[in-house]
Amino acid sequence: MVFLTFTEEKLGQAEKTELDAHLENLLSKAECTKLWTEKIMKQTEVLLQPNPNARIEEFVYEKLDRKAPSRMNNPELLGQYMIDAGNEFGPGTAYGNALIKCGETQKRIGTADRELIQTSAINFLTPLRNFIEGDYKTITKERKLLQNKRLDLDAAKTRLKKAKVAEARAASEQEVRITQSEFDRQAEITRLLLEGISSTHAHHLRCLNDFVEAQMTYYAQCYQYMLDLQKQLGSFPSTFLSNNNQSSSTPVQSVSTPSVLASASASLTSVSNSIVTSGISELKSSSGSRKARVLYDYDAANSSELSLLADEVITVYSIPGMDSDWLMGERGNQKGKVPITYLELLN
Repeated sequence: MVFLTFTEEKLGQAEKTELDAHLENLLSKAECTKLWTEKIMKQTEVLLQPNPNARIEEFVYEKLDRKAPSRMNNPELLGQYMIDAGNEFGPGTAYGNALIKCGETQKRIGTADRELIQTSAINFLTPLRNFIEGDYKTITKERKLLQNKRLDLDAAKTRLKKAKVAEARAASEQEVRITQSEFDRQAEITRLLLEGISSTHAHHLRCLNDFVEAQMTYYAQCYQYMLDLQKQLGSFPSTFLSNNNQSSSTPVQSVSTPSVLASASASLTSVSNSIVTSGISELKSSSGSRKARVLYDYDAANSSELSLLADEVITVYSIPGMDSDWLMGERGNQKGKVPITYLELLN
């Protein structure tokens, strides 16, 4: 009977009881909330775990109520490769030492990444999933019941219209009163559930704030880790930093999230470069000598050059006709050309 009534309504052969405007608006709001909650939830999962195979694996283990095996994430894997490479090249070399430091920082970023995923899953994704799999399923169930009650009411109204005999008409009127009462009661139940969507929005807003806070913590940690790494590495030789299309005097700017800190970092780098360039220019124009600290290990390419060890202090001076990128260095009885990019002039 319900299917027949539904078919007749579609064909315009039966009366259709319309829902009131308020209830229709609530239904529309619920559908909209469900649609966008699903999209936001799925895209957040993609953001936190870009690997689709890993997401499928986590989903399967979750359904089996088992813990997924722990694996290195991308920053941790990169960090481990860097550390292994650094040890292979030699921790005492400039490149090997830098690789190890970068690898350790990447591993710290990997740990922060795990914390972001865990916090976001608990405070943001889980509440959204609970709404889709819990509250909205209940709303859908009650909405289907409302639809059935409406069809029952419409069928009763159709029978009342067709009733010719007084006795049949009285029975039909009684049926309409009963089905109308059941429809109204179900409409009220559905309305109360749908009005809870406003509370759902308020709850999801709090969850969104938690997600933003988790992201803020993560990016602040990453920024601090990279800032510390930059300080550890010091100023790389310009021959390493410059591209083929750039001059060696062009400073490499690091990009950071806070614009004020980025501006300050760039200013400090510029001032530091100016001081170093000024000191070397003064040394080259005079006949005196200066003490200099070696920034990185350097292996002499021939007998005219002097091999260097990081952190040792040597005496440097300039001689007429020497290339602008080199100074003469002395360590005890040893002397030879040294690259200026490997030195920090001391006062």
